[in-house]
Amino acid sequence: MKPFELPVIGAPTERADAARNRQRILCAAQKLFARDGVAATSMDAIALEAGVGKGTLFRRFGDRASLALALLESSERSFQESFIRGPAPLGPGAPPCERLIAFGQALLTHLAAHGDLLLAAQTAGIPGQRFDTGPHGAYRAHVITLIREAAPDLDAEYTAEALLAQLGAEVVLHQLRGRGMTLTRLAAGWESLARRVLTTPPHLPLCAA
Repeated sequence: MKPFELPVIGAPTERADAARNRQRILCAAQKLFARDGVAATSMDAIALEAGVGKGTLFRRFGDRASLALALLESSERSFQESFIRGPAPLGPGAPPCERLIAFGQALLTHLAAHGDLLLAAQTAGIPGQRFDTGPHGAYRAHVITLIREAAPDLDAEYTAEALLAQLGAEVVLHQLRGRGMTLTRLAAGWESLARRVLTTPPHLPLCAA
C-alpha cells in the first residue's frame, strides 16, 4: 500500500514567482491558523496576510481544505510511512491485532497535534468525499488489511469504517477538549475496543441476548 499522495510543495517545474507565492500563502496560513484557529481563519485573511490577491490564492489551492492538506503534507507523509514501513508494532512485523492497536494509538497522537487541520480538510468540499479520498482512504485501506488478517470471519470493510468512526478528527477533538478526556484514556479505550472486536470468537456474542 502506498502512502496517500499529497501535493508536493515547491515542485521543480513550478515557476520561481509561483513557488514564492505558494510559500508565502502557506506561511501566512500557518501563522493565522496558529493564532486564530483554523475554523476562524478566512481565505480573505490569508490572502491579505500573504500579500497576494484572492484570485492567486484560489487558483493555487481552490479552498481551505486543499490549503489544510498542503500544510499537513510533511506530518501526514511521516505518519503514513510509520505504519506502512516503520518499525513494529506500528509497522510490519507484529501480529495484526497489535498493529491495529498501535495504529489507532498513533493516530490519536497525530490528531491531538494536527486535528484542526485534518478537520478542516475533511469537512470542506463535497459531503462524504473524505471517505474515498485524502488521508482517510489510506487509513481505511490499512485497517481493512489488518482486519482481514486478524479476523477473516468479520466483514472487513464494515468493521474498518466502524472502528475509524471512533478516530475521526471531530470525535477525538471533542473528547479531548469538550469532554476533558486525556490522550492516555483514549489510547486505553481504543486498545480495549480493538481487542474486543478482533479477538471475540465468532460463536460468542459480544453481549447477552
